Amino acid sequence: MNKRILIMGCISGFSLGIFTSCSDSNSDIYNPANPIAEIDSDSSSSIADEGYGDITSCDSETGSSTGTPESSATTGSSNSNGTKPSGKSSSSNAAPGVNSSSSATAQSSSSEQSKQINGNTGNRPVITYTAGGATVANGGNCITVEGGSVKISCGGEYDISGSYSGSDAQILVNTAKTDSSVYLNMRGLTLSNTADAPIYIQKASKAFVVAKNGTTNTLSDGSSRTKTYNYTNDNGEAKTDTTGACIYAKDDLTIKGEGTLIVNGNYNNGIHTSNDLKVKNGLITVKARNNGLKGKNSVEVSGGTINIITTEGDGIKSDTEDAADLASGKGSIEITGGEITITSAFDGITATNAVTIANGESTNPTIKVTAGGGHSCLSDPTSNTGSTGGRGGMGGFPGMGGSSCSPSESMKGIKGDSSITINAGIIDINSRDDGLHSSGNITVSGGTITIATDDDGVHAEKALYVKDNANISVTLAYEGMESPDMHFEGGITSVITTDDGWNAAGGTSTTTTGRSTGGFGGNGFGPGSGSTGKLTVTGGYHYIYVGTGDTDGVDSNGDITISGGVIVVECRMNGGMGGMVDSDGTTNISSNAKLLGFGTNNSEEGTQYSVSFNTNSYYGTSSIAFKPSFSGNKMVSSVGQPSAISSVSGMTKTCFGNSTDRCVYTK
Repeated sequence: MNKRILIMGCISGFSLGIFTSCSDSNSDIYNPANPIAEIDSDSSSSIADEGYGDITSCDSETGSSTGTPESSATTGSSNSNGTKPSGKSSSSNAAPGVNSSSSATAQSSSSEQSKQINGNTGNRPVITYTAGGATVANGGNCITVEGGSVKISCGGEYDISGSYSGSDAQILVNTAKTDSSVYLNMRGLTLSNTADAPIYIQKASKAFVVAKNGTTNTLSDGSSRTKTYNYTNDNGEAKTDTTGACIYAKDDLTIKGEGTLIVNGNYNNGIHTSNDLKVKNGLITVKARNNGLKGKNSVEVSGGTINIITTEGDGIKSDTEDAADLASGKGSIEITGGEITITSAFDGITATNAVTIANGESTNPTIKVTAGGGHSCLSDPTSNTGSTGGRGGMGGFPGMGGSSCSPSESMKGIKGDSSITINAGIIDINSRDDGLHSSGNITVSGGTITIATDDDGVHAEKALYVKDNANISVTLAYEGMESPDMHFEGGITSVITTDDGWNAAGGTSTTTTGRSTGGFGGNGFGPGSGSTGKLTVTGGYHYIYVGTGDTDGVDSNGDITISGGVIVVECRMNGGMGGMVDSDGTTNISSNAKLLGFGTNNSEEGTQYSVSFNTNSYYGTSSIAFKPSFSGNKMVSSVGQPSAISSVSGMTKTCFGNSTDRCVYTK
């Protein structure tokens, strides 16, 4: 049930009876700038955003609602400053002013000031589409209609419904930046523009596209563009524009409402704004030729059930390249809620600045990404019992690296050029390219992340931090985690790879023609062979499985320091150098750390033991035990001589990923 708060001036000097008459009115008087709101049962009400909505106003003498309901659109209209435009455009007649007996009071009120500004004094405007085009009720001087084309020139809320298809099927918003925000309340709208964008926010303080509760709303644009728009912005600058999305905005845009919104972007992007894009709630499906959701300055998703499908672009994107904007934090994506499913031709989520996934106010986000069709060329190394090697870098040899199968285009799951920070959420990534990729730092301190990829599971060009409650499971990758500066401070991680499990090395991204840090154990004849790295482990539980070939479990092009935590390595290397632990610098493994390695070849680093093991027993010591998944005769241990363990009773069990059999027992 809607509740309305009334203007106190409505009852000044009059009886409670008049107040009752006023409050019982069914009219929704349209005063968008008044800070007294209708509280709508749909949580998408504007009060949640700006503290005002539509209100009920009364004549101070009669107690009746001020303003006469407007009729349908007629020929001739006035714009927001009272001038009458030429041409065939049509709008509803201007509403009459307030009664003379109360005009002095009304002129001084914020309500009447807003009426003078926006020229709309009737009930909330209603735009209805039929086969013949659009009709308008209560439009005042704020709406111009020509066929299926509707132009809105005032801030406030507009109710829109009906169905229409044509080259003129468009709602265009052009309001002063100093005006109030524009709310396009869709109450069952199907709008298909065969030549352009059905919704075009040309200029506005802020714009809200709202799918009202219980309604289904479908927007589709044309597959090509021929029309350009010329207008003047608030700075007096002449602008020329062509719409580049189905919902296309030049200013801040928010998508919200508890209804269903279906967007078909046949030309380019599905939903686009040149400023900040926010998605708050709703059932949203976006099918786009290029990008699904794009906020050039930023994207924020805090709720909703969102399904994005792109055929030639990215799923969610923010891509400003302006240096000042980047320095101020623009070009970023923040996800704090929602159930998001992305099937993208290229990157799933990509930002030229930072990507942040964190706790929301109510629920944590759930994100599922399939990028570039998902992984397709790597096979599960746990099922490969042959002796051939995995893939390697440029210049690698068969059986000792092989060639890269990463794509020439960027098809990453989540990419943040400056950083990726994940504190919460359930994230499932299936990608042709890296699962998580940053040209800067990656920090994971929470959430549950599952990654399958044809390239690196997690790749940070500067530094990688895994800590606190992070839970990362790389079920298939070329290299599990790679960065020149790696820090494992906590959490639970698991990687299953065809090449190195952890690789602390510099070098370039693997999204071009090949890998520069390949060949022998990731340090071969490629141009990255001179890179350095540093790997530090101080806490957490970590499992590493690497397939056959010239593969390393824990590999650093510099130093390795392991002073805490639990690490289990299964390395099936059958050629080359390295093995379970490989370092080009100094290796320090403390007795406070619990490291247990299983291999079929010698380990370059760590204390090694010749212990035969099989898949039928647990192996280790009284402080750590693990049942290996293959048989071999070389082990590495930081806690003394390992051997078969008859019982793990009384030890703490920690499983990796979703596995119930790859579990370590510690005491």
